[in-house]
Amino acid sequence: MSDTTDDSFIRLGWEEWLGLPDLGLPTLRAKVDTGAKTSALHAFDIETFGSSRAPKVRFAVHPLPGQDHLSIPCSATLIDRREVTSSNGETEMRYVIRTMLDVGEDQQWPIDITLTDRATMNSRMLLGRQALREDCVVVPAEKLLRPERSFDVYTAKKIRQTAPNRALRIAVLSREPNNYSTRRLVEEGDRRGHTVEVIDTTRCYMAINSLAPEVHYDGKRLPRYDAVIPRIGASITPYGTAVVRQFETLGTYCVNGSEGITASRDKLHAHQVLARHRIGMPTTAFAASPKDTNNLIGLVGTAPLIVKLLESTQGKGVVMAETKKAAESVIDAFRGLRANFLVQQFVKEAAGEDIRCFVIAGKVVASMRRKAAGDDFRSNLHRGGTAESVRITKEERTAAVRAARAFGLNLAGVDLLRSNDGPKILEVNSSPGLEGIEGASKKNLAGMLYDQIEQQVRPTPLKQSRVSGAKG
Repeated sequence: MSDTTDDSFIRLGWEEWLGLPDLGLPTLRAKVDTGAKTSALHAFDIETFGSSRAPKVRFAVHPLPGQDHLSIPCSATLIDRREVTSSNGETEMRYVIRTMLDVGEDQQWPIDITLTDRATMNSRMLLGRQALREDCVVVPAEKLLRPERSFDVYTAKKIRQTAPNRALRIAVLSREPNNYSTRRLVEEGDRRGHTVEVIDTTRCYMAINSLAPEVHYDGKRLPRYDAVIPRIGASITPYGTAVVRQFETLGTYCVNGSEGITASRDKLHAHQVLARHRIGMPTTAFAASPKDTNNLIGLVGTAPLIVKLLESTQGKGVVMAETKKAAESVIDAFRGLRANFLVQQFVKEAAGEDIRCFVIAGKVVASMRRKAAGDDFRSNLHRGGTAESVRITKEERTAAVRAARAFGLNLAGVDLLRSNDGPKILEVNSSPGLEGIEGASKKNLAGMLYDQIEQQVRPTPLKQSRVSGAKG
């Protein structure tokens, strides 16, 4: 490693421009130290995850010295855990990963590097002698011999273009681990190299405070997740949304937020949201007093009418009244049970069919037509209905997207009817099932959802002005 001017050698100064592209760190100022055997990368929030057969480690890096407002999340396969003695004589156990080192001019090779907190060091990375190839020459009296790089790569547009796919730790909030949708989310996540854990929502409990809010599960604090996919059952909506709200407080990306889940689950609230956004829906009425029954029916129109419990799901608690007298009887029966319900126009021309639009990130990615079984007016697949892929109109697509957006849902199953005066939104489902629509559309909808999650949990970029002066 003596000094030489031979062009076949890679010359490095004692401080150098380097990159770790596989970690999403294209630019680093590193100290090159042949006195150190191992290499080290500044990392914090270090956490292992994944199976014992293929353990992974994730961590965060501040690539700009003295500018901790930029944090780059990273993950890598864990290859070792070893004892390392630093220059001041202190010994610690460190995780070891293997990643590509980029020294510029198309020169890259894999290196082993340990993870440690270097917050007090001037350089974010130390390059030790084990990482140097035989054709590397270190010139101790000089620095920054490699091509200059700019920290501008960490601005908005560039960082999103260069961020690598990294292994994520994802929680699916579900009480049904063997449910088709839950299994598909786990399988697709595993296929992409992520770690997906199914968490029973009702077994979560929360430490609620302003300094260190936490979510606990079976006696232990849950780890930090990159994303949470809520699949909250109707029977546990209040508690389930409280758990989602706690993850939101922690800053975890939740595919659907607690407010959207709550609003969409309550049919009265949901129809008020749709009305506020001027989205087409069947004429709907609600009243609490039994004295208002006749007027309530009159607000909706003539029989037949639909009477729905406010928290009905999968067609349960939904009744069609063929005549006004039948409607009065159903309403009286629901009131006798002290149940909350609404009365809704029956769209006869829909002929027992509705359309489920599957919306991800503001785009209808699949749609199917569901047809009721026999004489049933309810087309739910859980009640024996059938489904087939269907081409929807531009107007229907727009209505579905607007409905999902009105609730702030990144994932939604929007049910609509085809009426003589345009699409009518029936329901916006915040936990839509995958089985029926994946089967009908022949599309990998679980994969499309992961595309959206991976896009959302990429590093948060900085504005140009905040990094433009950060050259050293």
